[in-house]
Order: sequence, then structure tokens, then C-alpha cells
Amino acid sequence: MESKYSKKVLAIIVCVAVLLFPLSQAFSKSSPKACHHRKQSTLSKASKKISHHRKQSRKKLAVHQKKRSVVRSNKNDSYLILGSAAVFVEDQQTGECLIQKKAGAVVPIASITKLMTAMVVLDAKLDLEESLRIEEQDIDTLLHSRSRIPVGTYLTRREALLLALMSSDNRCAHALGRTYPGGLSACVHAMNRKARSLELFSTRFQDTSGLSSGNVSSASDLARLVDNAYRYGLICEFTTCKKAVIHTGWRTLEFHNTNHLVKNSQWQIGLSKTGYTDDAGRCLVMQANVADRSLLIVLLDSQGKLTRIGDANRIKRWLESKANSQQTSG
Repeated sequence: MESKYSKKVLAIIVCVAVLLFPLSQAFSKSSPKACHHRKQSTLSKASKKISHHRKQSRKKLAVHQKKRSVVRSNKNDSYLILGSAAVFVEDQQTGECLIQKKAGAVVPIASITKLMTAMVVLDAKLDLEESLRIEEQDIDTLLHSRSRIPVGTYLTRREALLLALMSSDNRCAHALGRTYPGGLSACVHAMNRKARSLELFSTRFQDTSGLSSGNVSSASDLARLVDNAYRYGLICEFTTCKKAVIHTGWRTLEFHNTNHLVKNSQWQIGLSKTGYTDDAGRCLVMQANVADRSLLIVLLDSQGKLTRIGDANRIKRWLESKANSQQTSG
């Protein structure tokens, strides 16, 4: 009996062993596959991440290259790389376009606006020696820009015009519009009316300081605006003034030109105006003599503090180099 039961137990053990062997083999075979799939899944995710980063890098590079696009006026010219988003350079005497880049794009122009403010104020023949008081309403509540002119300060209209043009003071620009006959809205209306009379069809104004993003124009329009502003002797004088000392009654303040190129002896600038807001970027317009030519230079939406100055210097060197090569070949 014992041997009979022993045989049965042995048979059961053998059967169980036979059944377990293929299962263990199956598990041992499936385990590497599962591990392989997990590895493949991890690698796939990593690959997707790398691909995504590469795509993002390509996009950033494309945007950067677009901003720093190459400007060339004809096939025989050397290349000129400019960082400003919109550029227009014109011979003031002949009207010949020397350089252009997105010159028709309508963009915010920030404090370039103040040139038109100055023109309509001067057109109105207002008393420049009349005393104006800086009021609470002259404070910038839109972008919260700073001003060194305290509320309650008395300035002559001439001084307010000087500070608005030379150091781009927003309170002074607002005060000039506020004290215009009919008030601020009448001044803005006069600015838009003058823009139409000068055929600046891409140009619109919403305030006298340029703080609103609704103050827009194109680079080609601004070249015509600068050309007309250049006919006002006082605007030329004030926009190229290096510094000014203003007595506010209880203290004396010194102001400097926002365009450092006016202090550069290598430049002959007849009119200058800078502008900056987050929407407009850094802007610069000038009338200047370069390579024995009177030029109108417009640089809009420059990213970085030094880009517009760098672009102006690159344009100057490029045109002077072209003039020298033409003289040599001639």
C-alpha cells in the first residue's frame, strides 16, 4: 500500500513539475520582452522630448534670424545686418530710398509721437513764454512712467516743449496737449488732421505723449514726418540739445538728451527723437548728414537698449563704405 501511495505522490509531483516548467519558461521569456517594451517606451519619451526641444530651438532661431534680417538694396551691394524690426533710410534731397525693411508695417511709435505734438503746438502760434503748471492729470496712469518734474511745478511752454522733445518727458507732453486751445482732445484731433494733410495715411494718434499703443505709423510715413518736422527750427534745436538746466522754483534739475548720438562728434544730426514702450520696442528717428548726403533715418522696434544705436552706426559705416568704394572706382 505504501509503495502504491508513493507512486501516486511521485506521479503528482512529476505532473506538477511538467506543468510548472513551461510556465516558468514563458515567464522567463516574457520578462525580457516586458523590460524591452519599458525601455523602448522610455526611449520613445526621451526621443519625443529631444525632438520637441529641437523644434523649439529651430523656432527661436527662425524668429531671431527674422529680426536680424539682411538688408540689401541691389545685387552688387554688400550685406547689411540690422536688428531693428522696421527700417527706412531715404535721401532727403532726392527722395531716393537707400535702405528699407518692412517699411510699410504699421506699428506703435511711442514717443516719436512728440514730434507731431510739437508741430501742432507751434502751428497754433501759442505764447512760448506762458507759464504752465504740471497738474495731477499730467501723471502717467497708463504705463506709470517716471518723471522728474513734480506736480505743482511751473514751466514756460518753451521749457515744457524742450523737455518733451529732448528728454522725452511725458508730463510735459501731456501738459502741452492739455493747454492747447480746446484741450487735449482738440490737440490730438489737430495731430491727426495734420497727419492726413501730410498724406501720412498709416499714421494715427490717440495722445500727445505716445504712451498709448494706438499711436501708430510706418517707417516710411515717419520719414515724411521727420522731413516736415525738420522745417521747424525750434524742433531741430530742442531735439539735438545735449543737456538743459531747468529751475523748478525750489531746486535746479539737469536733463540730458535721450539719444546719445547727439554727443558723438562722428555724427552730424539735424533732428533726433527716441521712443520706447514695451509694445513699440526702442525706436529712433533722425535727420543726419552721412557720406555727404542729408538722410532721413527711421529705426523701429529695436530689441535691447543698444540695438537702435548699433543699427544707426552700422548704417552710417555701410553708406560711407559704399561712397568710398564708388569714389575709388570712379
